[in-house]
Amino acid sequence: MSQFPDMILEPLVRAALLEDLGTYGDLTTRTVIPAGTRYTARIVAREGGVASGMQLAAIAFRLVDPALALRVQVADGAPFVKGDVLAEVEGDAASILSAERVALNFAGRLCGIATLTAAFVAEAAGTQTRITCTRKTTPGLRMVEKQAVLHGGGFNHRFSLSDAILVKDNHIAAAGGIRPVLQAIKARASHMIRVEIEVDRLDQLAEVLEEGGADVVLLDNMDTPTLREAVGMVAGRLVTEASGNMRLARVAEVAATGVDYISVGALTHSAGVLDLGLDF
Repeated sequence: MSQFPDMILEPLVRAALLEDLGTYGDLTTRTVIPAGTRYTARIVAREGGVASGMQLAAIAFRLVDPALALRVQVADGAPFVKGDVLAEVEGDAASILSAERVALNFAGRLCGIATLTAAFVAEAAGTQTRITCTRKTTPGLRMVEKQAVLHGGGFNHRFSLSDAILVKDNHIAAAGGIRPVLQAIKARASHMIRVEIEVDRLDQLAEVLEEGGADVVLLDNMDTPTLREAVGMVAGRLVTEASGNMRLARVAEVAATGVDYISVGALTHSAGVLDLGLDF
């Protein structure tokens, strides 16, 4: 799987290191570790999952000390089990210890997202439905959290408000209804921009289909029988996305309705941090 260039990710990692090292650097390490002490350390999985964040961990060690040698054993996007060594880093012990927490924070958080995404993707196996994330991400970390979703086998929704037109219920209310919204889009939007509109009732969906102007319809907070009826009404004319109340236990039955996408905010806003450790 392709990676972002390191130069794009470096500002994120640098900011985290500056936060952690504070004004005077790593006082503990500087005080107790003799100069010139060298070690090999391993990032070890305390539980199984899917790898993500290895690139950011590598950047953290390199920014602290370019002489550190890091060897990734489990690439981003690959599964691992408890006890697996995800990476090894060799060099100055003080440098390794100073970068340790930032490297593990990124890796643990992103492995958690990739692992949860993989669980949702597995529930939709055997159907055409794709699992996608949302914009419910940690401020400042959207790029890497969405990349972790890809590592887990999911797909990405919009990265920002400028990516596409996504008309939600509040837009419809403020603009005066579905027809005025779609008419404004057809009159003003560039032909290069994709358009998605949210509905939560079948009569709204019928209005969207009659008026035209959308590429994707977001079927929001519908129960499973209603979703199935909505997919039948669309009949392939629009891309369909189901959203709202998408618990892991519900994914299989929603995917069986034939929707094209299931968007899950929990992939990024509720994923746990995977337990990783750095062992000397």
